[in-house]
Amino acid sequence: MNASGRLWFGIVVLAVLVVLAVAAPWIAPHDPVEQDLLNTFQPPAWSGGAREFPLGTDSLGRDVLSRLVFGARAAITVAVVAATLAALLGTALGLLSGYFGGWTDIVVSRLVEVWMAFPPVLLSIVLAAVLGAGLHTVVIAIVVIDWTRFCRVIRAEVMVQASQDYVASATTIGLRPMRILVSEIVPNVVPLFVTLLSLEMGIAIVVEAVLSFAGLSAANDTATWGSMIQEGRQYVRQAWWLMMLPMGCIIVAVIATNALGDGLRERLDPLVRQGRR
Repeated sequence: MNASGRLWFGIVVLAVLVVLAVAAPWIAPHDPVEQDLLNTFQPPAWSGGAREFPLGTDSLGRDVLSRLVFGARAAITVAVVAATLAALLGTALGLLSGYFGGWTDIVVSRLVEVWMAFPPVLLSIVLAAVLGAGLHTVVIAIVVIDWTRFCRVIRAEVMVQASQDYVASATTIGLRPMRILVSEIVPNVVPLFVTLLSLEMGIAIVVEAVLSFAGLSAANDTATWGSMIQEGRQYVRQAWWLMMLPMGCIIVAVIATNALGDGLRERLDPLVRQGRR
């Protein structure tokens, strides 16, 4: 798939997920927590199940399609909020560290090294134990852990940009350092920032699913893809769709975010465009 195809694939899939997340109460055919014990383990409609439940039901008779739709709400919320906050924090520190250097760079670099010494999974569990289970805990855990990724990459890119002739010219004509950083360097870092942000969204979706699987994300009565996988694994021989369908949603969502990042980078980065020519 070429760059344009990857870009549009990512845009379309993520747009669908956003629509599902926003309009879940109107799109979902059933209440995601409504139980119907007379219709447990109904297979999907194409496998002989009832049309009332297009993707079947789970062990409590809850509609799988409705739970997948509401699960998109948790995934998109975490992906957008957590990835954006981690990106802003890490990028701000990376810009300051990479451009001003000196003690600023030393302090930020040592902070990143210390932070990355903590195992991310263990840190997530500790945060969940302290703050309690919930989507807010997942968001905080992702921000606390993943800001370092943005900081290191942006810092390295800013150091490269700061050595370019256009920065020397801006310094020669008397522009203040902060103005050079904001008006000259930041625009050239935007393509990399956008790529990292889209990739982080995919990581956030996976992290939310993992913590949901472990029971550390949303409340038990909230539909999430991770909790659906956790339940479905107990009945994988009896009802394969309970685990396979939410796994498929996660895979498609992550592929879409990666495709979007690749497509945007090739569209926005002038060096990549020149290389293709």
